Amino acid sequence: MSEKLKVGVLGATGMVGQRFVTLLENHPWFELVTVAASAHSAGKTYEEAVGDRWKMETPMPEFVKNMVVKDVSDVENVAKDVDFVFSAVNMSKDEIRAIEEEYAKTETPVVSNNSAHRWTPDVPMVIPEINPQHYEVIKDQRKRLGTTRGFIAVKPNCSIQAYTPCLAAWMEFEPREVVVSTYQAISGAGKTFKDWPEMIGNIIPFISGEEEKSEQEPLKVFGHIEDGKIVKLDNGLRITSQCIRVPVLNGHTATVFVNFAKKPTKEQLIEKLVNFSGEPQRLGLPHAPKQFIQYRTEPDRPQVKLDVDYEGGMGITIGRLREDSIFDWKFVGLAHNTLRGAAGGALESAEMLKAIGYITKK
Repeated sequence: MSEKLKVGVLGATGMVGQRFVTLLENHPWFELVTVAASAHSAGKTYEEAVGDRWKMETPMPEFVKNMVVKDVSDVENVAKDVDFVFSAVNMSKDEIRAIEEEYAKTETPVVSNNSAHRWTPDVPMVIPEINPQHYEVIKDQRKRLGTTRGFIAVKPNCSIQAYTPCLAAWMEFEPREVVVSTYQAISGAGKTFKDWPEMIGNIIPFISGEEEKSEQEPLKVFGHIEDGKIVKLDNGLRITSQCIRVPVLNGHTATVFVNFAKKPTKEQLIEKLVNFSGEPQRLGLPHAPKQFIQYRTEPDRPQVKLDVDYEGGMGITIGRLREDSIFDWKFVGLAHNTLRGAAGGALESAEMLKAIGYITKK
């Protein structure tokens, strides 16, 4: 146990924080030693602080129940016992940007699930299978922050996970126009049906900020580093989206239409999907799916109930790839929004950062 890196979770009592807690139980590389939340929760045991708000399908792990929650704003006290932290705090974006930089300046790496730093030019926003080379910008971020060890890395929005990996697999065919509609689970809003009974049998055709994220974040993921900053892709790829909240607990589904500059066959597209892998697979990271993308041939797949937990919720499921009368091709994708799309994606990012030497023992 002493060889494991010691980790803290900021915002540990919220839904994503709870997911971090469950994922860190018995993790082979990381040991959860600190949980932090608002001043209201500080001083209570984790079990007391969460109370009846435990939202995971599995019971609260025993090892965390009696941990005393620290005040997330007491940065030095939280940072002193950990090698790095996961951030899932519920604050305004300005407050999140400030507190994550404050932690980084204590020489504590921050792996964030939050959106606040996604467009900070020297903060890498990474899907480890797609753009781990963006971690190289950390050296420039450290110069700006005046740190030798501390930095911030983020993961992209959950809404892009069901289709951005496909575009990555198909880059050689030069995707040009993408029209996507995402059908997003209520856990993406930190809710269960108990919290949000009005979602039962309902659809809400608006999720604040999601469409802009869905259209722009893939372009940063596909971008490149220039003069110490990440510059978004500017090769003519355009994405337009609609994001809709649907009565599903976990799993974001996307319907996608794509035009390509080069015209691939269906067989070529499927071959690129099922053989697509990256550094997490090569390195054998603990939470890396063995097969990142699966393709289902059944006409009624992917389905949330059947496919959302593919590869422990860390894989992507694609189906219904077919020619379109206006676009070249269309398909349906599915990703688990709180695993691949949130805490699991951040955990895989931390595993990658450890494997390549950016996160080490203090």
